Amino acid sequence: MTLTLAPLSHRRASAAVSALAILGSIVFAAPAFADNKKDNPDDIGNRDVSKGVNFYSIEKEIALGKQMAQEVERQAKIVDDPIIAEYVNRIGQNLVRNSDAKVPFTIKVIDSEEINAFALPGGFFFVNTGILLNADNEAEMAGVMAHEIAHVAARHGTRQATRGELIQFATIPAIMMGGWVGYGIYEASGLAIPVAYLGFSRGFESEADKLGLQYMYHAGYDPTCFVDFFEKIQSLEKRKPGTMSKLFSTHPPTEDRIKAAQKNIEEYLKVKPEYVVDTSEFEDVKARVMAMHNRRLITNPKDAGRPTLRRNPNGQIDSNGDEKAPGSDSEDRPTLKRRTDN
Repeated sequence: MTLTLAPLSHRRASAAVSALAILGSIVFAAPAFADNKKDNPDDIGNRDVSKGVNFYSIEKEIALGKQMAQEVERQAKIVDDPIIAEYVNRIGQNLVRNSDAKVPFTIKVIDSEEINAFALPGGFFFVNTGILLNADNEAEMAGVMAHEIAHVAARHGTRQATRGELIQFATIPAIMMGGWVGYGIYEASGLAIPVAYLGFSRGFESEADKLGLQYMYHAGYDPTCFVDFFEKIQSLEKRKPGTMSKLFSTHPPTEDRIKAAQKNIEEYLKVKPEYVVDTSEFEDVKARVMAMHNRRLITNPKDAGRPTLRRNPNGQIDSNGDEKAPGSDSEDRPTLKRRTDN
């Protein structure tokens, strides 16, 4: 049997048209999230929230996320304080257990005051200490973490990358062979983040809002704290630009997303008699993070050459800058030295 192939340019054009047709079906089809089962938090864990065209198997997604996480850890300063690291990991793992995620999570804390948190494909999750410093309570921190866990549970990273590959059909062979190398890089917090896997569409962000609210609610937290935190940091960024990571700046809800979140809370989340809002442990860990940052500022090498003042217990210093013996001179007032004109 003889196989006849069309000219390469024709084959590419035909394949590109097919790819765009598939993409059109993704973009214009009714949202998969409209399923009533997915609106019910009682079904969490027994539903598939990741439906959609995806070129990546779960195994490949985990391997990809691991590769990217290794790059992040080479560039970022990971917090090694066991109390801070264990606490953030425990809160995150509790949220994962109350989510639809089908992969194990590795959660680490980055020592940076910049407001940022991001979850890579396959469950590799990083939280900046800036989140703890700017959250007023544990529920606000949990809301940020739940939103990121939702991105992983719904496999938004690889689904987003798949859409990009369909649009840029000519790059598919290289991408499928070489992973994320060759994609555009998003500079955020000094880290090279592959935008193809973290630059989510408006629809994916809205879906993560909805799922994240369900996950924190299912874990026992007050879902309104999710909205409180994002409204607060939006206001903070307006007053002090640069406080928020460039990557995280796409996360805070617009007015429409805030209204949608409030509607989701009212329509789909039954009011509970009580919620977890804050814990003494959160306050203790937050204080520990603040102390860690303060120590770093005090011991900053940039300050090594600056003059320091030495004071004796009685606070007495003579005109030469030396300590005076207690009771040696009662005149502690500053003196003026007049200049004599020649």
